[in-house]
Amino acid sequence: QFPVDVFQTGSGTSTNMNVNEVISALTGGVAHPNDHVNMGQSSNDTFPSAVHLAALDAVQRRLLPALDHLASALEAKSVEFHDVVKAGRTHLMDAVPITLGQEFGGYGAQVRLGIERISATLDRVGQIPLGGTAVGNGLNTPAEFASMVRGVVVDLTGLRHVGAPLDHFEAQANRDALVELSGALRGLAVSLTKIAQDIALMGSGPRAGIGELVLPSLQKGSSIMPGKVNPVMAEVVLQVAAQVIGNDTAITIGGMQGQFELNVRVPLIARNLLESIDLLTNSTTAFADKCIAGLAVNPAGTERGAHGTLAVATALNEHIGYDLATKIVAAAADSGRPLREVAIEAGVDADLYDSVIDLRRIAAGNEPLA
Repeated sequence: QFPVDVFQTGSGTSTNMNVNEVISALTGGVAHPNDHVNMGQSSNDTFPSAVHLAALDAVQRRLLPALDHLASALEAKSVEFHDVVKAGRTHLMDAVPITLGQEFGGYGAQVRLGIERISATLDRVGQIPLGGTAVGNGLNTPAEFASMVRGVVVDLTGLRHVGAPLDHFEAQANRDALVELSGALRGLAVSLTKIAQDIALMGSGPRAGIGELVLPSLQKGSSIMPGKVNPVMAEVVLQVAAQVIGNDTAITIGGMQGQFELNVRVPLIARNLLESIDLLTNSTTAFADKCIAGLAVNPAGTERGAHGTLAVATALNEHIGYDLATKIVAAAADSGRPLREVAIEAGVDADLYDSVIDLRRIAAGNEPLA
């Protein structure tokens, strides 16, 4: 049995001895929990090694494949939406047109970069402190013990990145590698917040919002308002991201609590880090499958925004100058009249206007049109 609470002595001694006693019991008492099961080890090197390996396993086997799946789903939508022109927005205000495909390409790249940042921490996460025993000097353990155990771990698990620490005293006194991994997870949570918020906003409506996307309907959105659909999966991701960022704060504080030869907040770090990995794995998988894969364009919404943004006048700058373009935009905004009508009235040649104000070409920017 494992009745020990996660909030225990900061070295994890309670859990380590619990495991030793269970293993001893499984031998019928032949193996003594300290003399045999704990031979050549200390809680101070064994417990953090187990935490590092658990995090490494969860990231490699579950989180990275889930993130690759999400990135692929976003990239597929980028291809599907590559010709859908819509209004760009900066500061939540109308900007020059872009394509929905460009936006989703950016989202996919955010997740890919998150994968890179997380992966970049794994060599250091894989440096397990086993072999340092109590204070890092390896007292009471054979010199070859740790390397033999690492070899067995790799053979049994297939984990990559498992290796010896650069310095045993650093490896036991600090949990910096776990703090670094948590920081990369926090960065991913920030990216996911941006993506989920954008998608929820683009799906807002259906009649009184932005209404550029149609989100999959997963459940009734209200117990009182008939027919309401909420951005359920986007809100799941937003809540998970908040929790991961909160966990990172606790992990950061835990990482600061190393005095001399030992960090003594390892259970706290382990609990929050493994929860963050689990939450991100599950939420990104569900987000990809239950939201991104089912997204559809609302042409009325994208066309309304693309044709309505006065920022298309930016394309006239090189032909008529910034000042005149600004006056035309202000006049159109104040009067509510079409931009083309105001521009021609201000002396812009109609043929020039029609050739320059090509929404697809503006959205393409300096990229060649397909």
